Amino acid sequence: MLLWKPALVMVAALFAGAAWAQQSPMPPEIAARLQEMGRVIDPPRTVALYAPMQQKEPYPGVRIERDVKYGAAGRNLLDIFVPDTAASPRPVLMFVHGGAYVGGNKRTTPTSPFYDNIMLWAAKNGFIGVNVTYRLAPQAPWPAGAQDLATAVRWISDRIGERGGDPARIYLMGHSAGAVHVSSYVAHPEFHGVKGGGLAGAIMVSGIFDMTAMPLSETQRAYFGSDPARYAERSSLAGLAKTPIPLMLAAAELDPEGFVLQFDLAKQATCRRPVGCARAVLLAQHSHMSEVYSINTADTRLTDQILDFVKTGR
Repeated sequence: MLLWKPALVMVAALFAGAAWAQQSPMPPEIAARLQEMGRVIDPPRTVALYAPMQQKEPYPGVRIERDVKYGAAGRNLLDIFVPDTAASPRPVLMFVHGGAYVGGNKRTTPTSPFYDNIMLWAAKNGFIGVNVTYRLAPQAPWPAGAQDLATAVRWISDRIGERGGDPARIYLMGHSAGAVHVSSYVAHPEFHGVKGGGLAGAIMVSGIFDMTAMPLSETQRAYFGSDPARYAERSSLAGLAKTPIPLMLAAAELDPEGFVLQFDLAKQATCRRPVGCARAVLLAQHSHMSEVYSINTADTRLTDQILDFVKTGR
């Protein structure tokens, strides 16, 4: 951990001058609680802060299909949120949850607002929302996550037109372990489910991109394996430096330190691309979980950036 501190000082300096680092409309009492919690990943305590701010079912103005099969595995399931209002073919936002590679789901409990909140935000803002779950380690190690996303992207590309979606405008968004699976899919063309990846853009929120840059946790080893000699080829950093797919990176100010280091590594790597740097967003005051639990509340810093990324293509 101590070895990362010089890099963290550099990252903090970059964040302080980043064009996209903004002041937040986060309620002061929530900001204080998150600051008190610190650089931890604590879903239960963060849920307690944000669940009262989220909608409860039934959700008006949206049609929902739950647990649609997109592949052969038991966890190859997705939820689809389609706005009731008629419109031209809509862009598609596919969200991939986290869970440390060994857990997590597209809905944390049958009555939870998470991660329906991201789908509701998508539907309100002109997208069709698709919430994806996937196989877990250790039963399904690397590259199962990327392979499942390839299957899901192919399914959406083939079927979303029936629901008013535009298969030419699929945006793949992942958080934490989900961001790792998104980056693996983007960075390794051999996994692409559709020619060229089938994506109009990829959004990676608090991911890990270089497995050689830090010691791996037990759950990371459950997915990536125990042989360090394989970590470089199983990382996404080199591929992110080459892909022409538009990219957006985000991290939280209160992310654990390893995620902050990885955000900076990915930002630097993408700046080597001929198409230019990825959009890089710091979410001031936010933690690893609050950055996604806050979606579909008055705190629109992350979602404003997503909308502009979709609008501009960069």
